Amino acid sequence: KIDNKHLKRAGLDYWNLLEICYYDSFDQVLEENSNGTFYYATTKAEKLYVDHKYEENSFFVFGKETKGLSEDIIFNGDTNLIKIPMKKNLTRSLNLANSVNIILFEAFRQIEFPYYKR
Repeated sequence: KIDNKHLKRAGLDYWNLLEICYYDSFDQVLEENSNGTFYYATTKAEKLYVDHKYEENSFFVFGKETKGLSEDIIFNGDTNLIKIPMKKNLTRSLNLANSVNIILFEAFRQIEFPYYKR
């Protein structure tokens, strides 16, 4: 839902710049975006997020901040699992917003910041 006052505030003046799509299931997301490449952010990945070449049709899937991605998504046979390097033996991961920012910034860097105005 985007009618929550806290969510609206988080979007500030940017809501009009978004194209929001609603889906009934994750399978529907995959089906309707079958031309895209999906990357799954998880601490269980072997490869780092910088080990991949992203393109404009890349999709990034993040789990809940408290639990991460569900195992049925992580282990669905997809090889595009990515992680942010972290110090070993930490009891906590980065929060979700920071993780999304780190990975999306790298993807935008690789595709040369298509939304950046000089």
